[in-house]
Amino acid sequence: MRRRDFIKVITASAAAWPLTARAQHSAMPVIAFLRSTSAVGSEHLVAGFERGLKEAGFVAGQNVAIDYRWGDDQLDRLPELAADLIRRQPAVIIGNILATRAIKAATTTIPIVFVGSGDPVRTGLVASLNHPGGNITGAVFSSSDLAAKRLGLLHDLVPKSVAIAALFHPDAPGADLYTQEVEEAGQTIGRQVLIVKVTDESEFHDAFARMVQQSAGGLLIGSSPNFLSRRRQLAALAVRYALPSCAPLRTYAEAGVLMTYGSSQSDSYRRAGIYAGRILKGEAPANMPVELASKIDLVINLATAKALSLNIPPNFLTIADELIE
Repeated sequence: MRRRDFIKVITASAAAWPLTARAQHSAMPVIAFLRSTSAVGSEHLVAGFERGLKEAGFVAGQNVAIDYRWGDDQLDRLPELAADLIRRQPAVIIGNILATRAIKAATTTIPIVFVGSGDPVRTGLVASLNHPGGNITGAVFSSSDLAAKRLGLLHDLVPKSVAIAALFHPDAPGADLYTQEVEEAGQTIGRQVLIVKVTDESEFHDAFARMVQQSAGGLLIGSSPNFLSRRRQLAALAVRYALPSCAPLRTYAEAGVLMTYGSSQSDSYRRAGIYAGRILKGEAPANMPVELASKIDLVINLATAKALSLNIPPNFLTIADELIE
């Protein structure tokens, strides 16, 4: 689906919400869908979600209505968006991690299916992976345990660089584990790793300047909600400072980061669609184990490679799951 057509479809879906009474009259259940990001760049997630719904026996516009809402990376809007959705009493709500936190704070009764990275038990979303309890379940993918592989990809891409920088947010879930894994991976492959921590976007410019001053030839971007919401700024700075970069989620590549290697978000949203369908059929989130994503994708942004005057080796192009022009 072309991006322009996708936006039209999403806009039409949102516009249909004032017709809630009509949906209830026709006994068509309504699913609310909330992400902290924008609709642009999320086409593959929506497609994956609706594919999962279809596998569960539900097709948008035929036997289920979907209300799509987007935070456009303005995190302060999420509580208001969540509250508005809850007032409309949907049958189930889908959200990424940042959106789910806002939704969870506003309802303990409406079923919620989350999609995101990190440990949902440690962060308090669910009681356990096998028995979530409450009104929340979802699909989770890991970012930290793939950091070594991302470092290896950068190592192969810029083998002559003195060091590779690893940017992380100290308050991000799993930050300690992330830095430990990256440092150990650097020792294993014999590469110097420059650990750089930032707590606010106001520190980005100084951090990038410090990386270059210390002869970093590549950049590993850690998993963090703060980084995700500032991914376009990080991508632009990586190009400005001539640092080939690698991040955990495809949406970073969409924003201009050179490459991403991580769990497939579209497949995770497909799983969320299946779970939403099962809930519509009467299952309780409390008894639905949190799904663990297993599909891994390598995405390369060829436009960014060109901006960096970087020739991507043929073997990278062969193994890539997606090339962004």
